[in-house]
Amino acid sequence: MTSSTTDFAPAKINLTLRVIGRRADGYHELESLVAFADIGDTLTFDPADDTALGVGGPFGAAIGATVDNLVLKARGALGARVPNTRGGHFTLIKKLPVAAGIGGGSADAAAALRLLARAIGIALDDPRLMATALAVGADVPVCMAGKACVMRGVGEILSEPLDLRPLPAVLVNPGVATATRDVFKAFAGMTGSATPLGDVPRRGLVDFLQAHGNDLTPAAISCVPLIGEVLDTLAALPDVRLTRMSGSGSTCFALFERRAAAKAAAAQLAEARPDWWVAATTLR
Repeated sequence: MTSSTTDFAPAKINLTLRVIGRRADGYHELESLVAFADIGDTLTFDPADDTALGVGGPFGAAIGATVDNLVLKARGALGARVPNTRGGHFTLIKKLPVAAGIGGGSADAAAALRLLARAIGIALDDPRLMATALAVGADVPVCMAGKACVMRGVGEILSEPLDLRPLPAVLVNPGVATATRDVFKAFAGMTGSATPLGDVPRRGLVDFLQAHGNDLTPAAISCVPLIGEVLDTLAALPDVRLTRMSGSGSTCFALFERRAAAKAAAAQLAEARPDWWVAATTLR
């Protein structure tokens, strides 16, 4: 009998996000420096003849109908490409906010694909696995490896993994979901950054990030004005070095020099705004 296996689905953070242009198929060409947090969801897989998903955790109730969950979509998409894909019962412990710009659903789907690959004995670099990842969602390929890199195109072009210095950070979500489609609709007519990302340095990374922001921030604030308040609140924290929105929002982050400073700032903010989700973490 095969025992259950568990995988970690870390939060994906867009340290930068540049909107280069729009393709003929309607999707936007992006360039983004992506890092991953040391906090996230967990997914457990128990092989079985049928397939089902159970959800728990602080944000489990926010997911909605499990039939639409990307975990089950990943299972179905892989089964269409790999005939011997196992069925099984998934249990998702949802610790990350939903529709929050930190790739929670994509990370969960990537965790499902890793668990299924292990169950059926295929390598993580199997082209069928990566084709499945992209079919499930644009952010799923970058979440498969869970390593810092530059993501381009619609998410299918990934640089080699980057050895970034650990970045102590505070993540904040004000409890308002942000629809990516609405943000890109609001971005229409706005101008993205004209500055190429170029080579990402290991030293002086925060100074480098100062010149490379998130092009979607004004559009996201127009959709959810509370994002602007979150950014202003983060900028006022002691010892903060940089503040930014991740993805299309609404989660924002602040970077610090030391882990202790990030933890202290998170504690201060959590006390002041108990209605916000606040988490100290390290990005890599």
